[in-house]
Amino acid sequence: MRLDISDLHLFLCIVDAGSITQGAQRAHLSLASASERLRSIEEAVGVKLLERRPRGVVTTEAGDALAHHARVILHQQELLKGELKAFVSGRRGTLRLHANTAALTELLPEKLAPWLARHPQLNVDLRERTSVDIVKAVESGLAEVGLISSAVETGELQVRPLAPDPLVLILPSAHPLASSRSLALSDVRTEPFVGLAPDSALQEHVSGHARRAGFDLSFRVRMKSFRGLCEMVSHGVGLGLVPERVAHRHRREGAYRMVPLSDAWARRRLCVCYLDWGRLSATARDLVEHLLADA
Repeated sequence: MRLDISDLHLFLCIVDAGSITQGAQRAHLSLASASERLRSIEEAVGVKLLERRPRGVVTTEAGDALAHHARVILHQQELLKGELKAFVSGRRGTLRLHANTAALTELLPEKLAPWLARHPQLNVDLRERTSVDIVKAVESGLAEVGLISSAVETGELQVRPLAPDPLVLILPSAHPLASSRSLALSDVRTEPFVGLAPDSALQEHVSGHARRAGFDLSFRVRMKSFRGLCEMVSHGVGLGLVPERVAHRHRREGAYRMVPLSDAWARRRLCVCYLDWGRLSATARDLVEHLLADA
């Protein structure tokens, strides 16, 4: 048995009108075409569906069953159309978003929350990655949008600045270098550090720059959060390297000093990147516009 949506629609038009003639009109078909289609439907199901009477037609028991299921199928079709339209318009779906540590911890909680609240049918697949890995993910299509540091090469990606995000050294207040106007990472290469966990994108980024400069940082302890890192530095455990806004947020009076990093890679901005505006989903375009609104 092979019935398509147009067959079911015609059959319901005839059943609801109680007449093949009026049903054909409702389906925008000629009487001859409707009658031929109705014959084909009955041949396809192998049973009589309508009783012809002087004043129209009535359904047989089989016709009642077909009418019931036809209404269910057509209703489901309308629901499907509505859901697919919602995906096309960006009202439903899942957005793949990769972000570096600074963006994930400092920018997105404030920016992403109101956007998600306004779009209750949308989900975000959010992953923490280094800026270098994010560029690769966006280039390969593994993520539609990335939040990265301006310090990395972005190739053919489209990049828009979001906010300043320089990295600073934080030192215990009593440290001999605490009053420095600026320092390069190589100036403190022999100092003990408090780091972030090894799976932190920011820590991997910083350690990578140290290795390229010919040395490794020595960590006394690694913390899962910026708050824990700053607390350790406040107690003189070691030096730390964090985004400037993090250092301001967790600083207590006299607890530690902030010293700008002179390395070019530390003077960075948070940026949003994507491959091509025209190829972004409606959801991704809406989020990017939201992120850039106050940039």
